[in-house]
Amino acid sequence: MLLMPQKDWQWKYNDSYGVLGVSLGSEIEFLTSYKAKLLIPDALSSMEFNIAHAKFYMSLLDRLPKTLSLSDAAIVQIALNATAAHFMLTPQMPKSWFFDTSDVCIYSDVGKVFELKCQKQRVLALVVENTLQSALVMLLSPECVLSGAKTMVQFETIKVMHNRLHPLRAQRHVVAA
Repeated sequence: MLLMPQKDWQWKYNDSYGVLGVSLGSEIEFLTSYKAKLLIPDALSSMEFNIAHAKFYMSLLDRLPKTLSLSDAAIVQIALNATAAHFMLTPQMPKSWFFDTSDVCIYSDVGKVFELKCQKQRVLALVVENTLQSALVMLLSPECVLSGAKTMVQFETIKVMHNRLHPLRAQRHVVAA
């Protein structure tokens, strides 16, 4: 069952864990992956989970199951982290040099899932913010080794130019007669 936004939801910085959380009522708190240094100043105090946040979150709940075969809990986790990334993270500069260029011209849209290729590995990434030339993407795969000293983990974000986004490989279904 997918978790629908309620009027009592609030963003709250959780000092105990040092990350942004979403209070989902009086007894439940969802913790994102985002530490204070990545957040806008307003995210460090309580903020309403407003209509824009709910609309963005709901659009992901609708779109993600059409692309990814995951449990409802995993879809909710992705959607809440993506909503936090879209509204609460400080702006980033593109760091496209870590990723291989795509030979295919793609249409990047918020909520669309792509592959990134880096050092012969393929990882899944979700577009959480889109501009004319670049996209802020959130890693969906467990990790991505960017270099010998730098590794991204699931739900971390990075901004890349559109020409680094590779379309998902089509699944081929063979039917034997």
